Amino acid sequence: MGIISHVDGTSDPILTRIVDEDKVPWYKKPNLRMLYLILFPSCMGIEMTSGFDSQLINALQFIPPFNTYFGNGYKDPVSHTASVAPDLLGIINASYSLGAILAVPFAPYVNQSFGRRWSIMMGSILMVIGALLQGFAQHVAMYIVARMLLGFGIVFCIVSGSAMIGELAYPKERPIMTSLFNASYFIGAVIAAAIALRTAEITGNWAWRIPSLLQCFPSILQIAFVFFLPESPRYLISKDRREEAFDILVKYHAEGDRESVLVRAEMAQIETTIKIELENAKLSWMDMLRTAGMRRRVFIASAMGLFTQTAQATTAPTANTGSYYLSTILSMIGFNTTYAKTRINMSNQCWSLITATVASLVVTRFPRRKMFLLCTISMLLIFIGWTVSMQQVLSASAHDKKNNSAAIAVLFFIYAYTPAYQIGNNALTYTYLVELFPFAERSRGIAVEQFFGRGAAFFSTYVNPIALKAITWKYLAIYCGWIAVEVIFVYFFYPETYNRTLEELAFLFEDKNLADDVVLAVEKQIHYDGNDPTKQEVTHIEEAIPKSLA
Repeated sequence: MGIISHVDGTSDPILTRIVDEDKVPWYKKPNLRMLYLILFPSCMGIEMTSGFDSQLINALQFIPPFNTYFGNGYKDPVSHTASVAPDLLGIINASYSLGAILAVPFAPYVNQSFGRRWSIMMGSILMVIGALLQGFAQHVAMYIVARMLLGFGIVFCIVSGSAMIGELAYPKERPIMTSLFNASYFIGAVIAAAIALRTAEITGNWAWRIPSLLQCFPSILQIAFVFFLPESPRYLISKDRREEAFDILVKYHAEGDRESVLVRAEMAQIETTIKIELENAKLSWMDMLRTAGMRRRVFIASAMGLFTQTAQATTAPTANTGSYYLSTILSMIGFNTTYAKTRINMSNQCWSLITATVASLVVTRFPRRKMFLLCTISMLLIFIGWTVSMQQVLSASAHDKKNNSAAIAVLFFIYAYTPAYQIGNNALTYTYLVELFPFAERSRGIAVEQFFGRGAAFFSTYVNPIALKAITWKYLAIYCGWIAVEVIFVYFFYPETYNRTLEELAFLFEDKNLADDVVLAVEKQIHYDGNDPTKQEVTHIEEAIPKSLA
């Protein structure tokens, strides 16, 4: 399979050119501005729960009462202080991902049957219950079950929330909005790290119970705000609720103008695309493997799930070498005090939030493949430097010496890795997934990515503490090889989806004739609909249509 720079299934971007001619910024559109304001607590804040979770477990390892309560008398062989045994710590960490894996078969069904909003509501309620059980856990088994419930609920919210943002946002801002979805992870991470700064000073069990209970607050926000959002117009059209979908598009994409050429073109494009999709789909898991195009999408989504959760060190959502095990890494390079660890952790999460937000805001400026390649190549080079520096620190320690320069270098590479990761694997994950899968299979496509991502997370969070203790820096060398595989995969298999609407990408790997049918439907709507716009508007649109179609 060769390098992909253009895919024949991409339809002619008529609607994209219409949108590009709209020069009014979103903040000057009252209805659209209100939509984006509500999208934050109800959808974009979903990943705050994942960020809170990774930093919660990381921060709790700094807190002596947590280690004493769940450690069952275990002492760290190096520091001789109360700790949780590596294999048990791995199970505690990985239980969140295990719950998420169990939710994957069910989330798309709820999403397609009851709508995006009800799926978010259901997942949020489950996470609130999980956080309460976690905070009031009486033993380690109860804590693990609570974390599994949190992981089970988050998948319902992620599958629906990421799709909801892509399907509601105005096409011009859609890539930024879906990218900010993943960036919200670090808001939760920063909040959790900040809470840990204070609760670490509490001497009793409330030192870990308070932050464990506070994990429910992102979900409470979703419960409070999700029904202030309109339902996805694409979902409504798929359920033959055309008028409701049209009213939503008119309100938010045309500021109430029912004669908008843009909205009529959008409706024609969405209706035609969904009709073709549903005629060729049975809305089952078997659809994911039935055609060559869909198998290719599944292949890419599976790889994305593996890459975003394993080829990383300090920044990515849920399971990674650094977010859950930063305490272990810092101890290895000589930062042993709770004060130092909590401050380094806090500063790194703030840095991650800044870089993730910046990366999300520039996604509209660069093609997707170039950003993914820049991301993976930068990650590989930085991780090689990190591994070499780690080896130097541990080599000196083995001879009862200190190598402060190498220790500082490790810290530098931890911080340098953050923006490298954000460029692609954070900023583009859900943007790319929403673009990659057509509406009929979008929920299952995101669920596939979640399955492989959470599976990789479960494995790595269980293995990481054991492997780091057993083979130290050599474990990082394994990650170098894995990131090199990611570079090669991106280069050869990732298609370009830049600067297209979702419907223009719907038949990315399918027959070009299907994409042309959608183009003709849009053109017909623009030129021949009974409610023709003014002559000036028609002429304006005709300028955006290729001569071959005019």
